[in-house]
Amino acid sequence: MKRNFSLWLSLPAVVGLLAFALMPALAQQNASAPPAAQAAAMGKIHGLVTNPTGQPQGGGEIGLSIDGGAHLKYTFPVDDTGNYTGQAPAGTYTVIYRQKDTPPGKMVDELPNIKIVAGQDTTADIDMSRAAYIAKMTPAERKQLEELKKQNASAIQANKVINDLNKDLRTVNQDIKDASGARTAAIQQLGSKATAANVAAKTEEIQKAKYTEIVTLMEKDTKLKPDEPLLWAQLATGQKGLKQYSDAITNYQKALTLEQAEKKQSPDVLGAVYSGLGESYARSGKVAEANQAFDNAVKADPPHASMYYLNQAVIFFQEHNSKAQVAAADLALKQDPNMPDQTKALLNYIKGQGLVQNATIDPKTQRIVLPPECKDAYQKYLKLAPNGQFAAEVKGILQQAGIK
Repeated sequence: MKRNFSLWLSLPAVVGLLAFALMPALAQQNASAPPAAQAAAMGKIHGLVTNPTGQPQGGGEIGLSIDGGAHLKYTFPVDDTGNYTGQAPAGTYTVIYRQKDTPPGKMVDELPNIKIVAGQDTTADIDMSRAAYIAKMTPAERKQLEELKKQNASAIQANKVINDLNKDLRTVNQDIKDASGARTAAIQQLGSKATAANVAAKTEEIQKAKYTEIVTLMEKDTKLKPDEPLLWAQLATGQKGLKQYSDAITNYQKALTLEQAEKKQSPDVLGAVYSGLGESYARSGKVAEANQAFDNAVKADPPHASMYYLNQAVIFFQEHNSKAQVAAADLALKQDPNMPDQTKALLNYIKGQGLVQNATIDPKTQRIVLPPECKDAYQKYLKLAPNGQFAAEVKGILQQAGIK
């Protein structure tokens, strides 16, 4: 019944150079593929193009020249990661790098005296961060380079932080799933003969470990990026799991404030935060605040209205608040008439269990007298789930009331 947030944090790619220092080179372009007749004497060549900031430079092309750069015999594209590969007849070449917008007769960089050997793969990297290349730049280009290096350093650090946050969020999402399936895991670990008390204790142990890890990770990450609502929401989820409801309420509200300040708000995030806030209020005995939070979840994310009200009904059922569970169950049933029969059955059971608290005893027959809505809810449950988890219990109550 808990929803997981999707991962979306990202930063732009590292900034590239706005311009390159160009050198005279090519009298004409005469690119061609290696002749088939020379295939027996072919060798491979590959390499990485690095720009003056020290980062891979994608795009453009590599050319091979046998006359010092005056003409290009063979050309190979440079991919987005700065890598290129190709093949040419054995020989000694000057490796030329050009961008798409490099003017005719110019080149960006060159690497002389590269030998391609038949049957071998030669590495020829174009590294424009070397001192000799930087020295050829104009003062304006060198100033621009220094500014870009600073921007790149900042972007690289920011990207590292984001990557670390995303890694932690993936762990948190898995922890939430593991906590939800803790009882099944406990039975698997203890075996089918384990007592109910031992299973309950093991379940609580697993859940505590998972929620503790969530809180530890998110306390760290909210300090790294305090303006991200998703991190505060997941911190609150961990605290809610540990029954630290006051702290959970504070951090859900923090996540809510940050999300509402976004230019483009996410209905899923708002709905999940309001729902978590509602559960925290309900577990704290604050019924009015819980009801308002669940209503806000529905307003923020209407497509999932029945799910929020279902969660509300289950939570109040667990908290033994019969009046609140009946109201929430009614709301959920009204939201989606086409919900699965299993869900309808559960909601009718919860409604019946809430209304049965108002049952009386007939002084003459000593039979239970069920409120009409209670009887109707129980009968709907049996119709939808005749062999369901609570079928025997419901049949027993109806029998005590003299209802077939």
